[in-house]
Amino acid sequence: MPSSEPVARLLTPELIDPNLRSRAANRAGFEEEYPFASHWFEADGHVQHYIDEGQGPVLLMVHGNPTWSFAWRRLVADLSRDHRVIAIDHLGCGFSEKPQDRSVYTLDGHIQRLAALVKLLNLQNVTLFGHDWGGAIGMGCAGRLSERFERFVLMNTGAFLSQAIPFRIALCRIPVLGMLGDRGLNLFARAALNMAVEKPLTPAARAGFIAPYDSWANRVAVHEFVQDIPLSPTHRSYATLTEVDGSLSKFSRHPIQLIWGMKDWCFTPKDFLTEFRRRFPQAQTLELPNAGHYVFEDAASEVIQQARTFLNAR
Repeated sequence: MPSSEPVARLLTPELIDPNLRSRAANRAGFEEEYPFASHWFEADGHVQHYIDEGQGPVLLMVHGNPTWSFAWRRLVADLSRDHRVIAIDHLGCGFSEKPQDRSVYTLDGHIQRLAALVKLLNLQNVTLFGHDWGGAIGMGCAGRLSERFERFVLMNTGAFLSQAIPFRIALCRIPVLGMLGDRGLNLFARAALNMAVEKPLTPAARAGFIAPYDSWANRVAVHEFVQDIPLSPTHRSYATLTEVDGSLSKFSRHPIQLIWGMKDWCFTPKDFLTEFRRRFPQAQTLELPNAGHYVFEDAASEVIQQARTFLNAR
């Protein structure tokens, strides 16, 4: 069940800790890739970063692990020409605060904070874009605020109970060893730079993806996202994912676009795309045979073109 609604407010730059502002301003190596102005809000005392570009129908972009709003940069740059595009950095990710209390890094917590931003900005008729765990977080938010959501674009993601977990992800959940790898050696975020793509990332893209995760303390969310995969009813987020799973039926008549990198070893087509198609048989699907998990990197132009086609269909 959802926890109590967080106390939330939008923040002006002068209210932001100077260290946070400084980190958001320091974009060395990826300045041209991510030229967007920073915005901030606070939920239950924790400050989160987001970008808010363009005007028009609202697109809300929700990332997963170990990425941040940087992952959406090409879609933001293109679609903000005629849409209002908002992309959040989850707590512990990107330019948001990175508190060390692991209890805040739950699926319910991420959903609550995303919902707080949706309400603070009074977003209506939202098209949700979700990738990786951003699908579960975004669909969880939509399930709780269903009157505000209209359409969905889901990419290499999941939003339902599943036992499918790749061996290399399971390794990162091993007590002590997983923490040393994720937080000490930054193995999870660094490995994604190669394993999540089929085409080599540019130096600027590599710099941008890894920039927020430059210390043990700053990798807390990367580790906790891996720990927060609920595989049994006793897990702290099992009940929340059960709720998200059950809420999907609310959107059985809504327009849905599935975009899938078919070489994804994490959110595999067999386990995840197939299940989404079963849940939403009316959904449109774009299969990208040569793209991996970071589908927005391997096939950016195709993703943008299909997103525009979907958004223009009324």
